[in-house]
Amino acid sequence: MEAIDGEEHARDTDPVALPDGGINELQDVGQEENLKGQMEEFLGPHSEYNEEEEERKYYRRKRLGVIKNVLAASVGAMIVYSVYMGLLQMQLILHYDMTYREVKYSNLGLEDIDRKMLMGINVTPIIGLLYTPVLIRFLGTKWMMFLASGIYALFVSTNYWERYYTLVPSAVAIGVAIVPLWASLGNYITRMAQQYYEYVNYKEEHVQEQKKLPKGVCHRYIIIFQSLFHIIFHLSLVFAEFPMRLVLNGCLQKTSHILFNVKACGAGVSGLIPGFNTTVLSKLPSSMLLIQVESVLMGFAFLAMIIFLVLCGAAYRPTEEIDLRSIGWGNIFQLPFKHLRDYRLRLLCPFFFYSGFEALFAISGISLTYGVCILGLDKLWLLILVYGLSCSVFSSLSLCILRLPRWLCLVSGAAVHFVLLVTLMVFSLKRAPDESYEQYLGPLLVIIVLWGLGTALNKTGLSILLSMLYAEEKERLDFVFTIYHWCQAIAIFIVYLWSHLPMRAKISILLVTLLIATYCYLVMERRLAREVRPRLPRIPRPRHKVKGYRYLEEDNSDESDSGGSEEENREDDEHVLEEMGAEGREERGQDGGARGADSPIARRRGAGGHLQNRDDANVNGEEGEGREGL
Repeated sequence: MEAIDGEEHARDTDPVALPDGGINELQDVGQEENLKGQMEEFLGPHSEYNEEEEERKYYRRKRLGVIKNVLAASVGAMIVYSVYMGLLQMQLILHYDMTYREVKYSNLGLEDIDRKMLMGINVTPIIGLLYTPVLIRFLGTKWMMFLASGIYALFVSTNYWERYYTLVPSAVAIGVAIVPLWASLGNYITRMAQQYYEYVNYKEEHVQEQKKLPKGVCHRYIIIFQSLFHIIFHLSLVFAEFPMRLVLNGCLQKTSHILFNVKACGAGVSGLIPGFNTTVLSKLPSSMLLIQVESVLMGFAFLAMIIFLVLCGAAYRPTEEIDLRSIGWGNIFQLPFKHLRDYRLRLLCPFFFYSGFEALFAISGISLTYGVCILGLDKLWLLILVYGLSCSVFSSLSLCILRLPRWLCLVSGAAVHFVLLVTLMVFSLKRAPDESYEQYLGPLLVIIVLWGLGTALNKTGLSILLSMLYAEEKERLDFVFTIYHWCQAIAIFIVYLWSHLPMRAKISILLVTLLIATYCYLVMERRLAREVRPRLPRIPRPRHKVKGYRYLEEDNSDESDSGGSEEENREDDEHVLEEMGAEGREERGQDGGARGADSPIARRRGAGGHLQNRDDANVNGEEGEGREGL
């Protein structure tokens, strides 16, 4: 009894005893709540995080990336042409000298090789319109620039072993790459201006939905970027004269010896410099020195390739590039020709041709027939260097289009060239072997500076004008710049053919072309002011061969212009199918069905029908099971 009473007393006085592990369970619950609170604090929105500020910083980095791309493309193109023109100038002077040819290569026939090499460089671009858009769409704008710079590097490498089978094929390869390189550069700079606008106005609805840009919104950035590109690129003429000044200038004969048989200069001569001596070198540069110079040039050529490869970003989004290729290679081949229906391009073609005429005339006409013929070969580097500096400095004048009418740029350049051509038409000089003509250095430098002014306004103005006219049509840019530089290439070929004509005939051709170009340009501006609609070829909608999930969606995020309504999209698809009707009627079997299934509407209808059939099957199955149950 006492034991039982003791237990009852202990039960009354002791606290409630918890079962084994109860305290640990309470501790675990507390730890879980603590961990949950820490996770919510870690994963939840931070009080210091400002989403709008982070977005602003992100797009600022994007804008800096665009500026980096423009500078990289400009510097890369400048290096490529500095190397190319510097090496070509040094090569032509060395191969022209009869002593160099006899001592170095005896019966190799370097003079004949040079003629065929120049023919390859000038003739091959004539067919550039046939393959340039296909190459750009197949490789992409950035990779086209990289490949073209590699071809220029190949040309430099062939000069280590100067033979017919090395120099001529590399020259033909350069002729093939000229039009694609320049079309890609013009397209790239314009695309960078469009991207910069998108990164500045990233909150706009049409930017977020990747719709077509409103008219004129990115013109400001086009003017700035194209001007910056030409300011940097024209410095290539400056750096191209370094091999001439540092290597060959000390090996030249005296001016009295080189020009001993030259009787006349300027407008009164035929050809380049009649009577020019065939021995222009007093001593031959050592082979090791030439190899060192070519190695330095080769290093810069590789540097340009690396700049294009590493520093230049993509011009289009990956999905945009897929759309650009997916319109069909036959359409890509035909569209440059169809774009010539546009009255804007037709009326600008004379200016395109004049742009090619005047660029080569500055080198072969003014610098040689006037400059070298009067002053001597040792002043050639100075004339071209001043011309390059003038082009670079005066390219900044195109920034005035930001405040002034855009026609002022091209018309001012044409007016400067018109006055200079009239002056050159009447300037002729009878040369005597014993007289000094250093007093003509100043006037010739003034002429070359003013010609550089006109060239800068012409080149920069044309690039800006084309970019502004087609700024909202990014899928047409490669076609437009291909036509521009193809016309330039034909003009350069014509200048190559007329090298033996009288100088006054050459100047007359330039004057007539300039007047026609200016008139046609003013007519074009007048039509634009009257809002005459251009006749643009319709670009087919992309026909994607990929059956990926991206292209089965009802709202195709890959379309560059998704602003149209569903009815408009349906009409476009039906129009495409009508154009493909001829092929479809010939192959109505499985191939025709497969092509029809590739269109967006057919896929959407097919997906909807498949789902409907599957639902009907499910309903029928449920009804069948119900009957069996009954």
